[in-house]
Amino acid sequence: MEGTYMKNAESKIVVAVDESKESMHALSWCLSNLVSHNSRNTLVLLYVKPPPPVYTSFDAAGYVFSSDVISALEKYGSDLVNSVMTRAESVIRSYGTNINVEKITGSGEAKDVICSIVNKLGADTLVMGSHGYGFFKRALLGSVSDYCAKHVKCPVVIVKHTDDK
Repeated sequence: MEGTYMKNAESKIVVAVDESKESMHALSWCLSNLVSHNSRNTLVLLYVKPPPPVYTSFDAAGYVFSSDVISALEKYGSDLVNSVMTRAESVIRSYGTNINVEKITGSGEAKDVICSIVNKLGADTLVMGSHGYGFFKRALLGSVSDYCAKHVKCPVVIVKHTDDK
């Protein structure tokens, strides 16, 4: 496949975004390497909220959750989505491209939701940032990007953030 194939063809590129600098770096990499200024590509920004906790009247210690606390937690989740999408849109604007952008927010376990949405969309490429976990943390937690690379039907680009930590 020629290097300019993706830049000239009409394709759907999904970029998984979250609060991390790694995901914004992956978005920047995608805009620099997979998208041209006159692109007919569609860039899909995909954010996955954690699954909503199940609230009962009492928590484990016997405290009562008021509806105000539950509302505040839900509002925080919505604010986080808006913040991430605003940052991503700012990154896209800085590239001066007029690419078609779609925003999708899913809810649930990140690896499952990302794979499901990418496959349903029939995406041509999935771009993800790497959080750079060490061997033990990755072995314990599992890697979302590793899981997605094995379970989606399209190529997956995992962009490593080269910042010194």
